[in-house]
Amino acid sequence: MDVSRVNYLEARRLEKRWPGPIPALVSLVLTLAVFYVTWWIFQDPRGWMRMYTPYVGYMYTRWWLIMLIWMVYLFDFWPFKRSWLMRAHPLLKGAILSAISVGILYVLIKGFFEGLLGNFGLAYFNPHQLTKLPGVTEFFAIEYAALACLMFAAIASWLSPAWVVACEEVPWQGMTQPGKGISILVMTFFLSTVIFFMTMHSHMGILYYPWQYFTSIAPPYWEKFADTVSGNFHVSWIMCCTVTVWIVETIWERFPFTLIKTSWLRRLVAFFGIIAIALALHFFLYFAQELTWGEAIRGTRRDAAPDWRWLHVGEMAVFFLVPALFITFYCGNWPKKYSLPVNVLVRTLVTLVAAVLLYLFYYATSHTFLGTQKGFSHPQQFPMIPTIWLINIWLVHHWFMDNWPAWKMVPKTAEEIAADHTAAVEQVRQVRWNPALGLGLGAGALCGLAFYFISLNLLPWFYRSITVIK
Repeated sequence: MDVSRVNYLEARRLEKRWPGPIPALVSLVLTLAVFYVTWWIFQDPRGWMRMYTPYVGYMYTRWWLIMLIWMVYLFDFWPFKRSWLMRAHPLLKGAILSAISVGILYVLIKGFFEGLLGNFGLAYFNPHQLTKLPGVTEFFAIEYAALACLMFAAIASWLSPAWVVACEEVPWQGMTQPGKGISILVMTFFLSTVIFFMTMHSHMGILYYPWQYFTSIAPPYWEKFADTVSGNFHVSWIMCCTVTVWIVETIWERFPFTLIKTSWLRRLVAFFGIIAIALALHFFLYFAQELTWGEAIRGTRRDAAPDWRWLHVGEMAVFFLVPALFITFYCGNWPKKYSLPVNVLVRTLVTLVAAVLLYLFYYATSHTFLGTQKGFSHPQQFPMIPTIWLINIWLVHHWFMDNWPAWKMVPKTAEEIAADHTAAVEQVRQVRWNPALGLGLGAGALCGLAFYFISLNLLPWFYRSITVIK
């Protein structure tokens, strides 16, 4: 096997420097320290730069995530040579690659969105253009422009990895860099633009009074179905798509889609299957809020309003992503000793429990540690910002720095890479149709129904029994 044709993440082996859970614990403490220091410098309203306005901070956080995805998943670290990636010290490598990602991020936002689109296409991408409108203050102009930019980012953060994970880079999988990366980037950016106009543009069209009937659909087409004119309805399902695609890629190891042998069918089912799973999560989390806080009431504010509840769906979904990535990056995708379906089930249950605990911990403490406002639905309370900021720190640490210092990177040989591929294929091959698998699928369906009906009674009792915010 030609090692140069394998992406860098596949061509490396991370070896623990210490036994047991020590490397994971050391990495957790280290990354949380970096998270808190950088949060204070860049985001915290009590800190230095105070970018948590909140939309300005969210915009840069979300686009930084996409820069990391583009550099690693689309371009496979191009133009850096594989030999440099293998030999460079993790601190040097992390510093250089992070600086480049931030530089590209700044040029994209200031040059493309604000400079090009904001001056020659859509005014709501440029704060200066918005201040020319009667009644729009400088603060709201900055926030509206940042909102438009981060809404585009929400779509791109789903489609960019989805084309690699679900579509397997087709039809450019045989190309070399940078041709492959540019091709996937252009395709996913084009799809992101189309979906942006179909989901987010109408939201921007109603932020200014009178509503922009000529340039957008006002009221938006989803008004009666979602019981709101807010684009938060789309933010929520798109955020669920982003979370789902990474869960499929990490703790699920692209299972169960890998069971489909026909390539074109597997890719098609994976792409739309991820959307279907995300929509199921999307509607369930909204329904869970109805069970907990009662029926949403249009025209109200805070946690009773439909627009905030759709937004909170996306916020809750992100809490699932944090433990899923930790299990993959620092726990070696534990467990691995059982069959693939059982491994996936255990990881999913652990992720679910950890997400609930993280959710409770965040809302009980974030106003103290992160400078956010106390409460669920306060305009200054955006849990997607700190959670994605932490995820960005982990991506830099895992992708750029090879989990240093608790792990060391060792290049794999061609034989090791071939053996890994064979083992992965064999693991999927063992999950073949038989009576036991049919029994397992049936039991899984029954468990899903039981989970649904238990939730009808459990969620209201759960929220009556605890006090998340004191």
